[in-house]
Amino acid sequence: MTTKKTFGEHIKKLREEYKLPLRKVASILDIDPSTLSKIERGERTANKEMLPLLAELFNENEKTLGLIFFSDKVAYQLIEEENPNEILKVAEEKIQYLKDRNVKQGKLNLK
Repeated sequence: MTTKKTFGEHIKKLREEYKLPLRKVASILDIDPSTLSKIERGERTANKEMLPLLAELFNENEKTLGLIFFSDKVAYQLIEEENPNEILKVAEEKIQYLKDRNVKQGKLNLK
């Protein structure tokens, strides 16, 4: 899956496709409509607790929404760095190392 849209842009697109007003979606998420508007415009970030609610509301795969959500977090974190692609490569290797180490130690507590 490849998407260049931000999480907020994706949610706005879904909301408009379903012809749902901001206030209705905001109510389901238990946030102010102004907060949802800021999320859609990229002025504020969503939180991962919203993913299951949005997945159900828009009949979307929660994993797909999570990929878009977490990729935004990583992209915004690295956007100002001099070598973001290199950082991502090392991080990918480090993730595998940590998973392997935790499995060998008999624990998989990644939180």
